[in-house]
Amino acid sequence: MVRRVLGDAMRSLHVSETCISDLLLAVSEACSNAVRHGGPANRYEVAASIGYGQCDVRITDNGGGVPAMPVHFPPPETENGRGLLIMRSVVDELSFAAGPRGTTVHLRKTLVWDEAPTRELAAV
Repeated sequence: MVRRVLGDAMRSLHVSETCISDLLLAVSEACSNAVRHGGPANRYEVAASIGYGQCDVRITDNGGGVPAMPVHFPPPETENGRGLLIMRSVVDELSFAAGPRGTTVHLRKTLVWDEAPTRELAAV
């Protein structure tokens, strides 16, 4: 649902599909981590804002720890451990904060716009 709402909002503003795909990939990875590491009931909250040419997304879970950024990708046979590096590669800013409610992942992406759509007027 998060992907649908955020993607539709950016499409309505004519953000490029490449930019949308990058941000939605990062959001998906952050939400997956929130489910995996988020503490009891695997609940998390997503807050997003679009303005000033950027999209900010915060994913907050109920977990207790701030993940460490890996230095390199794990070996190919490893099933997990790529999410943080994937997020870092597709957004402009990635940060973590531990607070009283859990861990918050903050993603920021500078938006790239499609060219303005051409509008044709109907002939009468």
